[in-house]
Amino acid sequence: MIDVASLLIYTTPVALAALGETIDEKAGSLNIGLEGTMLAGAFFGMATSGATGSAWLGLGAGIGVGLILSLIQALFTIRLAIDQVVVGTALNLLALGLTGTIFRARYGESGQLLSVPQVPRFAGIDPVVVALLVLTVLATWMLARTRFGLALRAAGEMPKAAEAAGFSVARLRTIGLLVSGALGGLAGAYLSLGIAGSFAENMTVGRGFVAIAMVTFGRWNPLGVVGASLLVGYAESLQFLFQSRGIAVPHQLLIALPYLLALGVLVGVGRGTASPAALAIPFRRNG
Repeated sequence: MIDVASLLIYTTPVALAALGETIDEKAGSLNIGLEGTMLAGAFFGMATSGATGSAWLGLGAGIGVGLILSLIQALFTIRLAIDQVVVGTALNLLALGLTGTIFRARYGESGQLLSVPQVPRFAGIDPVVVALLVLTVLATWMLARTRFGLALRAAGEMPKAAEAAGFSVARLRTIGLLVSGALGGLAGAYLSLGIAGSFAENMTVGRGFVAIAMVTFGRWNPLGVVGASLLVGYAESLQFLFQSRGIAVPHQLLIALPYLLALGVLVGVGRGTASPAALAIPFRRNG
């Protein structure tokens, strides 16, 4: 059996990214660049932790690079109204190429790394996991109970009505992208500093896309999204459980299991699911 603490640790990277993406999509924006954001957060979080000796600064670096990538994406998708899929794909390719190039230049072709400082745990409690649980509750309350949450949801459902009520759809969607970028960068940094203790090229291997699928699975509800992410965390943890017990299961199957699960979600659960009405549709104030 997988203990609850380990399950939450393996769940956290995808859950954090999916939680941020939930806020983003509720505002009507789609962050296809989430995969690249996580990868950049993983690399720069690792590099900062190794250079400074502080995992906390590493996590901060992951959040910072996530915010930078979100601002770039907001410029092109919200201000210039360029297709969000095209911009997000470009950011994914940029992050993959940039992190791979810097990694090889700094650490060599073999990628041999000294271990970097990891996120400390206090009495067995992981602070990032606790932060995930707190943020999930806050996001649920914010979307359902606050004026800002209502405005954010209006930007994703009826942007013209949001503008008529005095809110800036562009500002609300930018905030959503920034939240997605910050949590996506944190998710990547936690992957390298909370789980792996190192970095490998393309180490996120599709987790950003899995996180987007979990938003659909959880039906854009923060509690549902994080609950859905638990399935991915459980699937990921199985490979370590089977290895530790010497259970003969093809390694490739265990690695592919979270992605097969995400694909099944999109095929089975995604059909008939009502996304925010204005999701990924550019909004022009005078349009």
